[in-house]
This record gives sequence, structure tokens and C-alpha cells, in this order.
Amino acid sequence: MRIVDIIIKKRDKGELTKEEIEYFVNGYTQGDIPDYQAAALLMAILLNGMTARETTDLTLAMAYSGEILDLSQIVPVAVDKHSTGGVGDKTTLVAEPLVAACGLPVGKMSGHGLGFSGGTLDKMESIPGFRSDLSTDEFIHQLKTVGLVLTGQTTELAPADGKLYALRDVTGTVQSIPLIASSVMSKKIAAGATAIVLDVKVGTGAFMTDLEQARSLSELMVSIAKLVGRKAIALLSDMNQPLGFAVGNALELKEAIKTFHGDGPADFVEHSLIVAGHLLALGGVASDEKQGYQMAQKALEDGRGWERFLALVSAQHGDTKFVENPDLLPTGSIIHTVRSPRSGYIRKINARTVGEGAVMLGAGRAKKEDAIDHGVGIVLHYKVGDIVKQGDALFTIYANNESHVQQVQDYVLNGYCWSNTPVESLPLIYGIVK
Repeated sequence: MRIVDIIIKKRDKGELTKEEIEYFVNGYTQGDIPDYQAAALLMAILLNGMTARETTDLTLAMAYSGEILDLSQIVPVAVDKHSTGGVGDKTTLVAEPLVAACGLPVGKMSGHGLGFSGGTLDKMESIPGFRSDLSTDEFIHQLKTVGLVLTGQTTELAPADGKLYALRDVTGTVQSIPLIASSVMSKKIAAGATAIVLDVKVGTGAFMTDLEQARSLSELMVSIAKLVGRKAIALLSDMNQPLGFAVGNALELKEAIKTFHGDGPADFVEHSLIVAGHLLALGGVASDEKQGYQMAQKALEDGRGWERFLALVSAQHGDTKFVENPDLLPTGSIIHTVRSPRSGYIRKINARTVGEGAVMLGAGRAKKEDAIDHGVGIVLHYKVGDIVKQGDALFTIYANNESHVQQVQDYVLNGYCWSNTPVESLPLIYGIVK
């Protein structure tokens, strides 16, 4: 078998066999296939697509390129949640402690952010001492004893995905639906998940800006799960404006903490409860997502979710006084409030513009090796559909570099549009794929 023949076959819109896909994944992971040939095949896949069977074979080959966790001896059902990435998306920080508080253990391997989409681990690493580099043994022990884990993916899990994603990032092939689906699902399978809630973001602040594309991706990921004996559902959720008000690592962590204490933004609270409800239903603790929602809501209101969050922070060596007193968390030394230039109803808040504005301040990475500033970011004061008066506080910038403030103010303001007539608020969920 030769890699050049596989490239030509896919270039000519042929369907690759399981053996050809495994040959490519194993050869590239082991360093026998060079970057330039792997890039050529990735581009052929981007242009010509893959069948569901091909994508499933690619997913499994990537998953089995390294260690596969078996959590069946630790938990009855290994539930997991995956977001395709958005602006202000801190859902994991609230939803998973709520699920754990309802008696369903959750072990999640998450990632750091790249570009305008913030990373869950970056938010948690705003807490001094918090460890996000647990070994596999530590992951399993904490899942067994605490019932809640949030850590980075170990290098032993799906190493093919790590190599291929780095190559996709620099070859213009990130947007391929089969490659996205196989990347997401290979990591979930390798991490031992047997029931998965996929939070597929749609809109200006998501990788999928088109609803039909997002639906196609969701259907493909759910079908892969079924083909390999896993349960999965996908929520098509809005990302045409940031989720909640806060964008930036410590700022989002503070918003999650406020949510546990009954003071979270309405859209974020609702989204977290919806996700938690579906996790509880998939995990068999609730009869359906409606009952799961009610269980999660009760865990939020009676403080059990907050107790689980504190237990998570403590177990991973975070200093809990920083979450018990969030004013101690990092905060930009420059606080600049931007006022509305006109009166009217807010018709649009471009989520991507807000996310990129936060990156300009230092809240995100342009390159994987970039350091981030946990204390900077942007806090909105209104959502789409709200009415504002000229001079009202529109958003607040938290910065540590004076030279960034004016640039970010102008950039983010350009993402706003107003209307003289009432505007409907945006939906949270566009649909569910089962």
C-alpha cells in the first residue's frame, strides 16, 4: 500500500477502505508519512468529503492510535459533554457540577483556547494552584472518589488527532465536516465516554456559521456514536452573540460563580440547565431531559452544585479562597466603560468581534504557544433585543495595557447594530439531533 495511491483515490472522489484509512492514520502518527503527503490527503478530504462509513473508520483509527480508557469499572455510565466552541461559553463550569450533584459522575477532558473561542481549562487556571494536567491514574482516582474531574487530554489519548489537528490548523483544512467530526468523536471515544451531549454552536461566534452545516456536522457525529455503540445527542445552540455577559477567563469564572449563587445571566443559566438535563437523561439518572432539567435546577438552587464545584477545585489543588471570594481572582488594572453612541433596540452583537476583542486584550491565543492574561476581557451589559439609551453603559473593557483599550473599544463597537423598532431576542436552541 502506498500513501500516494490513497491521495490520488480521494482526489478522484473515491471511497477509501478501512485498511487505507488505518494505513494513513498509523503511518502519519508514527512519522512514516510526511506532512506534505498528509496535507494533500486532508485537502482532498476537505474538497471531496467522506461517507459516514469512511468518517467512522477515520474516527476509530484516530481513537485507537493511543490509549483507550475503560471507565466501566468506575462509573455505570461515562457521560461527557463537548462544545464546538463559542464566545463566553463557560457551560462546563456550571453544568457538570450540577450533574455530579445529582449523582451522576462526570469525568471531562477539555482543552485550552485558540483564537476567539475561549478554552475551559484557561478559565479554571485563573484559580491559583489549579492543576489541569492530571495523569490517567489521577483522572480515574478522582472520578472514583470525587465524582467530578476537569482536566486536559493526556498525550496517550488519540495522539493521531493532536498531530492531524496541528496540520489542519496550518493547511486551511480545519473546516472539513468529516475531519471535525472524527476529531471530536475520536477524543470522546478514547476518553471512555459512552453517552455524549454535543453542544454544536451556530452563528458569528462559532466555527459553523450556517445552521445547515451545523446540522450536517451534528448528524454525522451522532451517527458515528451509534455506529460504535455509544449514545449521543446534539444541541444546535446559538452563538450569534456571546453566551452570558462575560468574555475572558477570570471574568467568565466569576460569572459561573455568580450563577451558583443565583445571580447568573438568564440565557447562560437556562443553557447550563438544558445541557445538564440532557446529560442526566442520557446517563439514565433522569427519565427524560425535562426531569433532568428539574433535577439540575434543584441542585443549583439548594447549593449542591456549588459544593461539587468547590470539591472539584480542591481536589485539583486550586486555592478555594479565590472562588469563595471571587474579588481575589485576577482583574485587569484598567477598567474602561464604553457608552452607547445612540438610543434604540440592539439588533446585533457580533459574537466573533467580541471574542476577537478579548484576544486583542490578551485573553486568548493567536498561536498555541502564546501566554494569556487571565484578568482581561469584556463584560457586556445588554443582549440582542434590549433597549438602550444614548450614554448608557454598553460594555466594559478590563485591560492591563492602555494602548489596547481604544483599539478594542472601536473594534467591538463595530460589531453592534441598532434598530428603531423592537427586535426579538435570539433563541437559545435551534434544534436537537438524536
